[in-house]
Amino acid sequence: MDYNVQIKNRVKRIEGQLRGILRMMEENKDCKDVITQLSAARTAIDRTIGVIVSENLVECVQKANENDEKSMEELVKEAVNLLVKSR
Repeated sequence: MDYNVQIKNRVKRIEGQLRGILRMMEENKDCKDVITQLSAARTAIDRTIGVIVSENLVECVQKANENDEKSMEELVKEAVNLLVKSR
């Protein structure tokens, strides 16, 4: 899969969020603020996973269509399983 600039930028933003959270911990910030930021980072990760899975599904369907490999139903099941495992 070709990871485009938008996906890489998402991961870089998440990396920045995590560094900020670590800095908050080192500065002994209030636990509510740390938890809020951790939750935001988790949401960002979940959304990134969704984008990657959905783009990968489209790519896989196109390739399978060209090569008569897996059925669309199998590909969708694989994508759903990836999403479920990520939670």
